[in-house]
Amino acid sequence: MSGVEFGSLFLFIRNGMNIKQDKSGDGLPISRIETIAASVVDPERVGYAGLDKTNCRDWLLKAGDILFSHINSVEHVGKCAVYRGIPEQLVHGMNLLCLRPDPSRLDPEFGKYLIRSASFKTSLSNFINKAVNQASVSIGNLRTIPVSLPPLPEQRRIAAILDQAETLRTQRRAALAQLDSLTQSLFLDMFGTEKAKEWPTTTIADITDEQNGSIRTGPFGSQLLHSEFVGEGIAVLGIDNAVANEFRWGERRFITQAKYRELQRYTVRPGDVLITIMGTCGRCAVVPNGVPVAINTKHLCCITVDQKKCLPLFLHAYFLRHPSARKYLEQTAKGAIMAGLNMGIIKAMPVSLPPLPLQQTFATRIQAIEALKTQHRAALAAQDALFASLQQRAFAGTL
Repeated sequence: MSGVEFGSLFLFIRNGMNIKQDKSGDGLPISRIETIAASVVDPERVGYAGLDKTNCRDWLLKAGDILFSHINSVEHVGKCAVYRGIPEQLVHGMNLLCLRPDPSRLDPEFGKYLIRSASFKTSLSNFINKAVNQASVSIGNLRTIPVSLPPLPEQRRIAAILDQAETLRTQRRAALAQLDSLTQSLFLDMFGTEKAKEWPTTTIADITDEQNGSIRTGPFGSQLLHSEFVGEGIAVLGIDNAVANEFRWGERRFITQAKYRELQRYTVRPGDVLITIMGTCGRCAVVPNGVPVAINTKHLCCITVDQKKCLPLFLHAYFLRHPSARKYLEQTAKGAIMAGLNMGIIKAMPVSLPPLPLQQTFATRIQAIEALKTQHRAALAAQDALFASLQQRAFAGTL
């Protein structure tokens, strides 16, 4: 591999047009940051500008152009995608650069993976200017980033290998998305029917297990200080454990056994339903079996249901998927700066309660779907690791 400056690989690197989007949806399609989310320009995720092609021919994209996000939030700066020449020609907006590869030096697909490589990202991070709500990188600094470049035939070989690995990851993500859609369809098929109007309407407060504290939030204020967290002990659950709408271990927080004895009334049990009530509120997860002894923070509302009336998996799905539940939560969220919920709102939430055998059938089917999702996630993790290894070897010259 030869060492060159990044800018030397392109015929030009240009800014996008400073034009306003036509909200009527008429005019010339204009690419946005969403366009490049999957590393390939998506023709369905564009805006429109009230201009015709003759007035912007110098900004029209050509097949093989690389769109590069250079003004956006920190996590989006550096994202890129290859334009493959969809039928309608596009222009690009100010937050995207057009990088037109020199065909004698750079294969566009290889260029995409080059920009996504760990070494390039590290170099790029040194040039990112960060403001309060925005980050950017200048064309001048982008041009100077040093890169290693193999001959064109080798670039194409590497890009083909990485494309194959990327396709497998994309297919796995699509399978996971289909399983999520299946869960939604199953819930609506079973509980969104006309027959549901015959079921009794109750509230969250009426379906909880009163003997076990029923509905509770975590300790407030001086009851639990951040300085009291320790490296191991009794787990403390927060927003990160429920924000994905399923239980996941995120940041690990612990308190001592002595502190737990003070806060024992906030204990979280397997089968409890967790609702986020601050920040990203309205997310929901069921605490799985096998979770060690834990308490929840003030950012979560923990519900212990009476399983002779309502199953946790049904209530979880009801929170997330029933139109009435979503409307209720959206309309009653409180807070001037950010949306928030409280126990009063959650206790009063109406629930159309189906017969327990129907809930049990639903729970059995959901558990089967979740088992499939677990398998797919494990396979995706393995594919992600393989892709990372291939990418590392590709840009180390050992692939």
